[in-house]
Amino acid sequence: MERRHFIKNMSLGAAMAVTAVGDSFAGIGKEDKTNPTFNMDYAPHFGMFKSHAGDDLVDQLKFMADQGFRSLEDNGLLGRSVEAQELIGKTLEQLGMRMGVFVVDGGDNWKISLTTGKQEFIDNFVNTCKRSVEAAKRVNATWATVVPGFFERRLPIGIQTGNVIEALKRGAEVFEPHGLVMVLEPLSDTPELFLRHSDQSYAICKAVDSPACKILYDIYHMQRNEGNLIPLMDACWDEIAYIQIGDNPGRKEPGTGEINYRNVFKHIHSKGYQGILGMEHGNAGPGREGEANLIAAYRKVDQFM
Repeated sequence: MERRHFIKNMSLGAAMAVTAVGDSFAGIGKEDKTNPTFNMDYAPHFGMFKSHAGDDLVDQLKFMADQGFRSLEDNGLLGRSVEAQELIGKTLEQLGMRMGVFVVDGGDNWKISLTTGKQEFIDNFVNTCKRSVEAAKRVNATWATVVPGFFERRLPIGIQTGNVIEALKRGAEVFEPHGLVMVLEPLSDTPELFLRHSDQSYAICKAVDSPACKILYDIYHMQRNEGNLIPLMDACWDEIAYIQIGDNPGRKEPGTGEINYRNVFKHIHSKGYQGILGMEHGNAGPGREGEANLIAAYRKVDQFM
């Protein structure tokens, strides 16, 4: 997962006006490009509809809103200029959209873990949390993704866990006064990652004991690491603040893999979830056709009411 390199090179248009976006695609008429909103609040990311909307971020946001999406994810937000962050925030407000997660990105040494307990890494984490607060204000964000990093093989697992808890308490002290939430994401990218399971994340959140420290439940990663999605999600439910999507195998849109997303979404909806479901996956097909198929896939799995 190359989070920090995700979309950094996209150009920003200077214009603040919300303009019409491109030609129509399947299911959207030329005179009325607005589709009904989805039952659930799915959040695309920049670049997902680039073939329809072009490079300009404002145009991409307008296209997302026209298709019925109500939120945005931008993992690379912290690496954007203040002007870009303010532009994104203003456009989201104009469109009535919410901001989903961005990553608390401490730089190129993000893999050097909070598990070590080393002061230099804790200081870098806390300083990045402070920068994240300022970025969050510009886009009206509530959630920011935190990944503790890699195992420290020279330390027992209990010591590593204690080090992570203490570091996260420091981060919570930064976020909590601002009503912000760092969401811990267990990942499946490599076995070297310290945080990999939902029950582990649950125990850490309970130990930190702050409304500013919760779980980001990524369905793709959890299917790969542990499966049994609905029961384990239920077991951790009171610590889950954010959910992400991706089918497995392949990490593409729902319907391209083995996960029964219609049932999963129905269950999440039945629990009264009002949060965002981040579309942290790629497009199964290229170009305009691939983008149209992705939107159609979400229309299909969203029909659970």
